[in-house]
Amino acid sequence: MATSGYQESRELFVRRWGEMGATWGISRTMAEIHALLFTATRPLCTDDVMERLNISRGNASMNLRQLLNWGLIHRVHSRDDRKVYFEAESDVWEMFRVISRERQRREVEPIIETIERCHAMVDKPSKTLGAEEAKQARVYARRLAEMLDFLRMMNTASNLLAKAGKGGIRRVLSILSKAIR
Repeated sequence: MATSGYQESRELFVRRWGEMGATWGISRTMAEIHALLFTATRPLCTDDVMERLNISRGNASMNLRQLLNWGLIHRVHSRDDRKVYFEAESDVWEMFRVISRERQRREVEPIIETIERCHAMVDKPSKTLGAEEAKQARVYARRLAEMLDFLRMMNTASNLLAKAGKGGIRRVLSILSKAIR
């Protein structure tokens, strides 16, 4: 049977979303399930997900649970069916807000904590360092401080943009593009 442009497009989107998810540090399957549910026009059950992505029940269940925990999908119950169905958050702004929040929690905040710890360790003057090593330690401490400053600013900017919402971001981008010209 020939596939339509619509079907090919969905398959391509699901595949590419999965590849992108893998670069973000989540499983390819989790991202593919999210894309499948995002592009679906009706809620899908675990069996539908397993069949369309050719994955095991355990793999489907584990990744659906993760997507539920993130808040990217929701359970949908049907009165006529005992199966649990799932649908993705369809508001793109909310979807990216959730993804951004999770990435901050999983990636940015831990590296900030580590850099803070490293900076505190090297910031204490040590009498055991020779002149050259003390110089290197000062350069290293300065670089860590600059990195911390940058990461904290980016974290703050990300939080502010998330709070601003879609309309707020459009205004901020408009202001920034005028200021940069």
